[in-house]
Amino acid sequence: MPPETEKPYRGNPSRITRLLTNVEHIGNKLPDPTLLFVSLLFLVWLLSWLLSYVNFNVIDPRTGAPLEVMNQLSAAAITKFMTSMVKTFTHFHPLGVVLVAMLGIGVAEHTGFIGASLRRMMAVTAKGLLTPMLIMVGIISHSAADAGYVLVIPLGGVLFYAAGRHPLAGIAAAFAGVSGGFSANFVPSALDPMLQGISQAGAQILDPNIILNPLNNYFFTASSSILIIGLGWYITDKVVEPRLQALALDGELDDLPTMDPLTTKERAGLRAAVTAMTISLLALIITSVPEGSAWRDTVGSLTSGSAPLMQSIVPLIFLLFLIPGIVYGYSAGTISSAKDIIEGMVKAMGTMTYYLVIMFFIAQFIYSFGESNLGVLLAVQGAAALKSLAMPAPLTITGIILLTGLVNLFVGSASAKWALLAPIFIPMLMTLGISPDLTQAAYRVGDSTTNIITPLMPYFPLVVVFCQRYVKTSGIGTVTAMMLPYSITFLVFWTLYLLIYYLMGIPLGLQANYEYIP
Repeated sequence: MPPETEKPYRGNPSRITRLLTNVEHIGNKLPDPTLLFVSLLFLVWLLSWLLSYVNFNVIDPRTGAPLEVMNQLSAAAITKFMTSMVKTFTHFHPLGVVLVAMLGIGVAEHTGFIGASLRRMMAVTAKGLLTPMLIMVGIISHSAADAGYVLVIPLGGVLFYAAGRHPLAGIAAAFAGVSGGFSANFVPSALDPMLQGISQAGAQILDPNIILNPLNNYFFTASSSILIIGLGWYITDKVVEPRLQALALDGELDDLPTMDPLTTKERAGLRAAVTAMTISLLALIITSVPEGSAWRDTVGSLTSGSAPLMQSIVPLIFLLFLIPGIVYGYSAGTISSAKDIIEGMVKAMGTMTYYLVIMFFIAQFIYSFGESNLGVLLAVQGAAALKSLAMPAPLTITGIILLTGLVNLFVGSASAKWALLAPIFIPMLMTLGISPDLTQAAYRVGDSTTNIITPLMPYFPLVVVFCQRYVKTSGIGTVTAMMLPYSITFLVFWTLYLLIYYLMGIPLGLQANYEYIP
């Protein structure tokens, strides 16, 4: 049965509950997220104008030239902003990822395939293991680029609701696995060689002959998965969900699955749909195996960022939900014509209207923030301050994690952020005898742990939209309060885990070192 619509607190709330309630209250007092990004856009313009007259006497690590803040209120900047506005929006990466994936998922949900699958899965999954299973799926989803945001997080809410638990707790657990544990993964992903390539370029500033292994952090990130699952399990069940029980469900709940047993038609439809999905996956595997497969890049890799397979992840998700969704619909009798399929797509897009509006302004804000060089200034000045402290290696590593987490609140892209920070951090720490492998591992911890509490992360508003399906009043404060316990816990314990790793000399990954010796 789904959770009751309202469960008031019993007794006096704990200090943590009071703190999170205050965070939620203050956060939800902020303007509508769309207006918030409009305000931030104006703030970037104002700061860029004021700081453009200041000489900071620092070097831009990307160009080697003096760093300048670019005035976004100049005539040239405003003209460029206006002429790029449409392209900035339509080429904004999260926009296409979400909309294309949601077309296929919308059909699968409309026909009942997702609901039937979840009910079947719940029948064979122990309720007590639901949380760690969901977090683990979120972690593994990293191998499919940004798919976890549009697939695992909303399913987390549906899964918890079907199990009689609070759906926002399911969204929180899934978000923690997908984004809070972004650099934890059992399976190597495109992120590994991407970060390694940037790290190697940064290291070669000092040592032109140095070569880093793409899996130089693999042992650490794989074992970190267990840490993140354990911490996320505890936080979800003991901190987040008990607090959420006081939050009434008043959203659109009629179409959500319950734990009712599958009917004969539903079982037949599910068998046909799973068969169709299996055949589709087998076809993908068979066509990927040959060395000359069109899914491989020019050097034969399937997992590099340039491999057609990796670049097709979102369209593949679209098809791998569309095909079994259609098969299920016809087999179970929930649809009777192509018009019903289109109706499912239209219904899915109808839920994305608010997301489209907010994405327009987020795209413009990120564009102006990048053009202004304010993010670069923050990173460079922060790194300079860190270096001036001349701390012991463990404290320096901790400082790298904290500074990365701070920068992460303003600059969302992992690759763009590391391309900015690596030329600063890696040579700086190499001069202190700290290897690029260890520096990169520290960066990955800081880059992951604050993803889930910053509204500036492009997928954060999408999580707000998912929450509003169940609780209409959900806002930035609601999601921030839900995710703050995960963020703080992950940051503290993952940092300690890396320091223990370092002090015990446990290998970070393949051909990885802790010390740099010229």
